[in-house]
Amino acid sequence: MDMLHDQLVNRVELSNISKSFGGVAALKDVTLKALPGEIHALMGENGAGKSTLMKILSGAHQKDGGRIAIDGEEVHIKNTHDSKKLGIGIIYQEFSLVPELSVAENVFLNRLSEHGVWMKWNSLKKEAAELIQSIGFNINPSAKVANLSIAQQQIVEIAKALSEKVKVLILDEPSAVLGPNEVQKLFDILLKLKKEGVTIIYISHHLSEIFQIADRVTVLKDGKSSESLNVAETDRDAIIKLMLGRSLDAMFPPRKPVIGNEVLRVEHIQSDKVKDVSLTVKAGEVLGIAGLVGSGRTEVVRAIFAADKKQKGSVFLHGRKVRLRNPHQAVEKGIGMVPEDRKQQGVILSLSIKQNISLANLAGVTGKLGFIRSNKESAHVQQLIKKLLIKTQHEDIPAGQLSGGNQQKVVLAKWFNRDCHVIIIDEPTRGVDVGAKTEIYNLINELAGRGVAILVISSETAELMGICDRILVMRDGQVHGELEKHEFTEEHILRYAIGADRQPLSTN
Repeated sequence: MDMLHDQLVNRVELSNISKSFGGVAALKDVTLKALPGEIHALMGENGAGKSTLMKILSGAHQKDGGRIAIDGEEVHIKNTHDSKKLGIGIIYQEFSLVPELSVAENVFLNRLSEHGVWMKWNSLKKEAAELIQSIGFNINPSAKVANLSIAQQQIVEIAKALSEKVKVLILDEPSAVLGPNEVQKLFDILLKLKKEGVTIIYISHHLSEIFQIADRVTVLKDGKSSESLNVAETDRDAIIKLMLGRSLDAMFPPRKPVIGNEVLRVEHIQSDKVKDVSLTVKAGEVLGIAGLVGSGRTEVVRAIFAADKKQKGSVFLHGRKVRLRNPHQAVEKGIGMVPEDRKQQGVILSLSIKQNISLANLAGVTGKLGFIRSNKESAHVQQLIKKLLIKTQHEDIPAGQLSGGNQQKVVLAKWFNRDCHVIIIDEPTRGVDVGAKTEIYNLINELAGRGVAILVISSETAELMGICDRILVMRDGQVHGELEKHEFTEEHILRYAIGADRQPLSTN
């Protein structure tokens, strides 16, 4: 790394940090050190202590023990004001922007009082525009933040942090709300900041991101830290072993499929972004759909589920043609769908776990007069919570209070609670920590073992190869390749996905 600072002087030193909440230790002697101009990844399962550690550095929490040093000098961070004065900025998953204010007002929110009674609005807007342009974006400084896309809001958050002259920038799961193109733009910004000497601490679940952008990685497990690893000198399996205590291969439980007769057949489906797709799925089979973003993967399954209107094509269940005009009819016919955006479409965050699980099959818990039989509902939900290893104190907790992995399990439990013939799962483990992924894969195996036909879409090639019996690869709204289990390789899938299936990807 090219740095003006002596490499031995760390920008950030967190040494032997401990923190407990209500007698439960969240952090136990955690150490993390990062140099100026370094992108340092922080990884670990949900509940490992990543966010707690960063909240201590940013002043949102107070440490119980340990030492914090910035540029070699010990500091005492009592609140967020102290951390900002030290040049520490943090961007949480839930943005801290004020939706009704403009971009410029949000960028300089913490400095507005400096301008006195008369605000110099033109210079404020000009400065905000220049700051946003300096990181490679053009956003109208007068635009109301509420009208911006999620990606644009994140850029405003970064600009806001930079306006305060940050020396340390912490990002908590920044890619969770972004598409692949937007993630690449974010990486461009971070690499630019790195060259300017900013230290970046990057929290992520995605190993692929770590290997693309990070210099070093520290792993937290059960509130304890690993030694920092140089990313260039390690591999995925080493990081996963630190996170889980087991290897990458153990993430994917062995499949012993018993594949029966055809359950679902789709012929010549067409919709806005789907040109002509035909496929079949058999009882007990897990069929994967791969492809780059924009290839039409999600649009195909939404058309099958009747969430989107199809212009042409037929759907057959057990050999009989069915006419599905809306998702309600699809569910009545025995098709369930776990959508990609579970917070918007999969769970109702304000409702309890019990209510969410029961929604898909109210008939199963109601008596003759249509009233819900509470005892029956509660017993059934508790059985599913235990079966699916949903981490919660009781079934009446709102779904919004659960981690991403547990929310995903609630969505799966909803369809476990109903006798489905077909279950469509779009991005089964997006935003889910590594440990919960294995539990979700076990659930998919169990559903398949019950004879359910399962259709899985995933952006993670390794995931599809680990859980599927067959993979279709889409490009430009059509299926461009089909791979049986013995043909699975990342290269085969990528060739079909980018249209390079007729010639080798490289000459090596």
